[in-house]
Amino acid sequence: MKTEERSDSSRPAEEPAAPAGRAGHRPDLIAAGVGALLVAVACGVGWAWQRSNGELQAQWPPLLASWNPHVGPGTPAALTVAAAVVAYGPALADRLPWRRLLLTAWATALAWIFSLALIEGWYRGIARRLTTKHEYLRVIDRFDDIPAALRGFTDHIVVGPPGNWPAHVAGHPPGATLTFVWLDRIGLGGGAWAGVFCIVLGASGVAAVLIAVRALAGERLARRAAPFLALAPFAVWTGTSADGYFAGVAAWSIALLAVAATRRSLLAACASGLLFGWTCYLSYGLPLIALPLATVLLITRTTRPVLPFLTAALTVPLAFTLTGFAWWEAYPLLVERYYQGAGGVRPYAYWVWGNLAAATLAVGLATVAGLRRTLTATPSAALGALHPRRPAPTAEAALTLLVLAALLGLLAADLSGMSKAETERIWQPFYFWLLPATALLPVRGRRGWLGAQAGVALLVNHLVWTGW
Repeated sequence: MKTEERSDSSRPAEEPAAPAGRAGHRPDLIAAGVGALLVAVACGVGWAWQRSNGELQAQWPPLLASWNPHVGPGTPAALTVAAAVVAYGPALADRLPWRRLLLTAWATALAWIFSLALIEGWYRGIARRLTTKHEYLRVIDRFDDIPAALRGFTDHIVVGPPGNWPAHVAGHPPGATLTFVWLDRIGLGGGAWAGVFCIVLGASGVAAVLIAVRALAGERLARRAAPFLALAPFAVWTGTSADGYFAGVAAWSIALLAVAATRRSLLAACASGLLFGWTCYLSYGLPLIALPLATVLLITRTTRPVLPFLTAALTVPLAFTLTGFAWWEAYPLLVERYYQGAGGVRPYAYWVWGNLAAATLAVGLATVAGLRRTLTATPSAALGALHPRRPAPTAEAALTLLVLAALLGLLAADLSGMSKAETERIWQPFYFWLLPATALLPVRGRRGWLGAQAGVALLVNHLVWTGW
């Protein structure tokens, strides 16, 4: 099979082998150093703040974690996966046939996530995670009559009335809980199946991002990003929370819209819309995924998929509303519940920037260096995209716009005040789209940056016990 991308006038031209005029390593290292400094300051200030009054509601800020140096059954596997990707990942990403690359990247991400989770052992690392007092599996028996449960869902969000939902059930629309109810109905009940489901769907987001980047910015940039996506530091949290599942669904919505826009596929547009509608009923913060979705249309300069996308997307809220759950009624109650708990105690003054330090750990220093290049290219990319008479954006400009859209979504979530702490797991749907910025880094330094990425994940997973 040929590895070269077929000619297609709907796609931007490939970028040169190295981004012109920006091949120097020093600015990238400075950006990574600033990211490391942000983490160090957040740790120091957070530790002192938490010790003084406990307001941060996190033992090891900026992460929801506690200090617990340890090794476990997954340690040898995690070290092996990391070493293999650093040593062979870039070369394989360059030469594997495209479909085989997608499968290899997905399989590698699975191995990486599973090995990191198994550092805590099968029970603590996977099987128990979604069964604790805050989690979805604690309420499966209350959904024997699903329509009745949906009609009364909002009655149990706020703390006070009898039978209020656990924190994560109350904190999300019912689509999240229904997923695990349906798994239970088909015989895949319990924490082990739920954990495996979230890991497999979360890892599939790697393939989705690669498909989208190839469609919008060309195959060469997608191949450069592949090892970084497979070895993402936020895999530490993909294996321990339902947010990995949410991230996978959102990623496929964006990927399918990119396919619909570049290949004029009605089926892909409808599937993208359905997944976006479902995404909005998995988490109240994920309507912000509309930003990268809109950017797909901006890059491709087409509105052709919009009607089928919207028609399909609206079927999800229509179905929930007819069943008795109103998203717009539940969200204000969620805000009230949020401030009844840790959200009402945690200070915005710390977390509005502490969140960004947690995000730095989640995406890694290579991504921070790639974001520097993204922000440098933003003015020209934005001007070119918004000018109606300019030609289609170059591959580098298209990638810049896609990454920038995810970054803006993340910043909007941060400024909202509804994401105070725990963003290392909550923002995974946005992290997926920041990692492709690593494709803008010079080819010669890829192994070093990959090593830095793996090092962050391994240190976090071995030094602290994560809260989720």
